[in-house]
Amino acid sequence: MAVKTEARVDVAGIRPFTVEIPDADLQALRSRIAATRWPERETVGDQSQGVPLETIQALARYWEKEYDWRKVEARLNSLPNFITEIDGLDIHFIHVRSKHDDALPLIVTHGWPGSVIEQLKIVGPLTDPTAHGGDASDAFHLVIPSIPGFGFSGKPTASGWGPDRVARAWAELMDRLGYQRYVAQGGDWGALITDLLALQTPPGLIGIHTNMPGAIPPEIDALTQSDITGVNNALGSLPANLSAEERRTCEQLDFFWKHSAYALMMGTRPETLTGLADSPVALASYLLDHDAASLDLLCRSFAGQPVGLSRDDVLDNITLFWLTNTGVSAARIYWENKFSFFSAKGVTVPAAVSVFPDELYETPRSWAEQAYPNLIHYNKLDKGGHFAAWEQPRLLTQELRTAFRSLR
Repeated sequence: MAVKTEARVDVAGIRPFTVEIPDADLQALRSRIAATRWPERETVGDQSQGVPLETIQALARYWEKEYDWRKVEARLNSLPNFITEIDGLDIHFIHVRSKHDDALPLIVTHGWPGSVIEQLKIVGPLTDPTAHGGDASDAFHLVIPSIPGFGFSGKPTASGWGPDRVARAWAELMDRLGYQRYVAQGGDWGALITDLLALQTPPGLIGIHTNMPGAIPPEIDALTQSDITGVNNALGSLPANLSAEERRTCEQLDFFWKHSAYALMMGTRPETLTGLADSPVALASYLLDHDAASLDLLCRSFAGQPVGLSRDDVLDNITLFWLTNTGVSAARIYWENKFSFFSAKGVTVPAAVSVFPDELYETPRSWAEQAYPNLIHYNKLDKGGHFAAWEQPRLLTQELRTAFRSLR
């Protein structure tokens, strides 16, 4: 992989950045795809054994023969990209300032298996609302960083880069950009990083938005996590006073933890995943299998029934992982993490919650109000899943405009 970082450095140590992938790297990718050795077909007629052979072979055919990386490369380079060193590590970020001077600064964080590509569809609507059905008063100055070990950010060479350290780096980044008053948003790892940023209470942070809220009561969070194999009967040990909605959320959590082998592998043995650096098809298959609802969505994309994400959407992100060789380095954040993904953490800053129906779990308002005592917005959407900015950019844009309106 080759990238271009211009030599010019401003007083804050921020360097312009351009993506330039050599043709030889793209040809090598196609050659590796063509050389894939395939296993036999799964022994079931559904997705219960993982990514179906039919799906990954359809992906590989399209990736090798038709997919064009240059389109998304041009799209990335059409936006202002930068690199800056924070705490000894290069941090890549997209920074788009709105033409509206009173726009509200917003830092948005992606998750796994994602990248800044997740957020490309919301850049225009958030920074230029008058061109996308909104008012000038809805405008944001947008900062979209790559988590260390992901995309074009540096790869830590020593341990210690957990989500809390990333959150501290984000506060430094916003300060370095001159933003003395800003809000933050995230899903997946971005949600945890955003919660931790709020707990650190940097002077400029005035509110957060999350589409994967850390709102599960700690005792229920611990109970469902402890029953990955099913021997502890977590659902049979739930508190008796739960509402039907809260019990349903517990069932969703229980299902997730019993189908989260990918997270357990990265959280305990990330370096064993060396195959992700050697085989593009192995990488693609691993990245597709995040959760049951997302896998179903992606399978439909490669079966000619796209809903929310196209084949190119999916491969833009996977190809970025391949070209930057970040399959293993991105996995290490799971190993570094010492925090619960889903439990309430004591966030007191103004917080907004959007609940998408195909998320890992649907957070009840009752738990959101307990977890975020300064809850300024709560809304349950009628469609969308785990990758909200990527799948449902219009809905997420509307949620962010509404959520932060009271903080402007």
